[in-house]
Amino acid sequence: MTQSAGNTTLDYGRERARMRIASKYIPLLATASVVVILYVYGCAAYGPRFASLRVLVDLFKDNAFLGVAAIGATFVILSGGIDLSVGAVVAFTSILIAAFCEHHGVNCDYLRRSPDAAVAFYRYRHLATHHLHPLLAIGVSLVLGSLFGALQGCIIHFYRQPPFLVTLAGMFFARGMGFVIHPQSLGIKQPFYIAFLNDIKIPLVAGVDIPFTVMCLAVVFLVALFIAHYTRFGRAVYAIGDDEQSATLMGLPAGRTKIMVYTLAGFTSALAGVVYTFYMQSGDPASCIGFELDAIAAVVIGGTLLSGGVGFVGGTAMGVLILGLIQNLIIFNGKLNSWWTRIAVGLLVLVFIAIQNVVTAASRRTTRAAAG
Repeated sequence: MTQSAGNTTLDYGRERARMRIASKYIPLLATASVVVILYVYGCAAYGPRFASLRVLVDLFKDNAFLGVAAIGATFVILSGGIDLSVGAVVAFTSILIAAFCEHHGVNCDYLRRSPDAAVAFYRYRHLATHHLHPLLAIGVSLVLGSLFGALQGCIIHFYRQPPFLVTLAGMFFARGMGFVIHPQSLGIKQPFYIAFLNDIKIPLVAGVDIPFTVMCLAVVFLVALFIAHYTRFGRAVYAIGDDEQSATLMGLPAGRTKIMVYTLAGFTSALAGVVYTFYMQSGDPASCIGFELDAIAAVVIGGTLLSGGVGFVGGTAMGVLILGLIQNLIIFNGKLNSWWTRIAVGLLVLVFIAIQNVVTAASRRTTRAAAG
């Protein structure tokens, strides 16, 4: 009798555990449903124009740099943190690459107007020509972005500072440094960039190609998917986001994992800046203001809990698609202001936060019932 009761309790506990595991997929299924609904609505409302392959490729192309940045933000939020420096790092990287790649000469008009041309030339001699190969410029930018993220992670871990405040300070610092490098937008006419846009692409049908930026997004997505679900680092990120204290007691390197998470976020933010330069053919220190909020919104809409520990890289990719689809629907409508994109995204974020709260509450009740 006792053995039978014990088996019944064990079976009950296993069933509850399966229900708890299944509950974390509910936000992901909701995200996938929204993607399908928006795309089907666009096809029904605007016909073949919206459903064309060119529009689909442009959807990925226009949101490639957002997708790269959002994937890095996913790891940060999964670990229970937040990163507000994403947009500033993207802007800093873009203007840094543009400044490295382009030739800048002394402003001769200013010198002619100056009462003392020699003094003016000496004062502004730092504006003399400088040039780096784009690959070297990109490499330097990625290293700086990674080091910047690692520095933020070290401050958060060793000094026990809130990620919100540390990355907020990082946002102001990176944005200001971008304006120090060059105060205005700077076009990139380097032949290397033009060659990449024209030569590095995958032809699909006549007049439609998959550009380098979309290929970059695909590679980053696949690598992130592997890291999140098939590596020790990925499992540590989930464990720390779920319960950092328990993860530490189990022997997981919580501090090292946190630093690596913010290093990864810095790298993906810098890489998003690289993709941005290929997309815009320019660098701009004033660009991507509020971009970090778009990245966070894509992560939340993708089903990742803001409290950490639950989420999927694939969900973030679908969240980016949702933001792009909303923007496309508003553009195809032609009557709505672009700010309706923000309104729709805000409503969706609220809806998904509500879904997350319901799922979290249900999971807690299941855990208590299984423990009882």
